[in-house]
Amino acid sequence: MIMNEHLHEHAVIPRTDEEKDKVMNRLKRIEGQIRGIQKMVEEDRYCVDILVQISAVQSALKNVGYSVTERHMKHCVTDAINKGEGETSIEELMAVLKQFSK
Repeated sequence: MIMNEHLHEHAVIPRTDEEKDKVMNRLKRIEGQIRGIQKMVEEDRYCVDILVQISAVQSALKNVGYSVTERHMKHCVTDAINKGEGETSIEELMAVLKQFSK
């Protein structure tokens, strides 16, 4: 996994505590689902049941991604457009969305 601290040069608009809490709660739920899948594997549970849970985790992660993307578009991209830096911000977002959709 590639983890760059900052992939951009734009100012970051801080998330509100409510926004952070919402995303963190979703991620903690997903973390719990992952632990559940690990337990299912350890217990030799039926493969299809495990696959159903994996699919649920993938869907949940995708939804968190959509939520973060929506916030980014409404705040960061909008701010960049207003500052005349929209083209760069949109190109950056499109590159990430292409990666996200793989």
